[in-house]
Amino acid sequence: MADPAYRTISEVAALVGVPQHVLRFWETRFPEIQPLKRGGNRRYYRPQDIALLTRINRLLHTDGYTIRGVQQLLASGEGSSSVAAAAPVTAAPMARAAAPASLAPASLAAIRAALATALAAARAL
Repeated sequence: MADPAYRTISEVAALVGVPQHVLRFWETRFPEIQPLKRGGNRRYYRPQDIALLTRINRLLHTDGYTIRGVQQLLASGEGSSSVAAAAPVTAAPMARAAAPASLAPASLAAIRAALATALAAARAL
């Protein structure tokens, strides 16, 4: 490769901050990611691929979007045109569910004690 703009999967994984297998998985979920493949199925990523992967990583891990939400963003064309674009409102981030009141620390301690008793009884058998 004469052009230094092309990066290998190990270089891109280090730049984006995810393991190589995650990049391969994302290729199966996001058709927009299409690195050049050369002999031996080696992947070479262009700068626009790296920008897209960085955006996907931010949407998934920082902004809390689901894979489905990011797919919808990219399919609508809003995620692929500009890396610096702000996350649109169309695909809502994954909501953080509040813990039910029944899982208060006191009730969790009681559940843990009951499980410890049951485990001790099972080991005695």
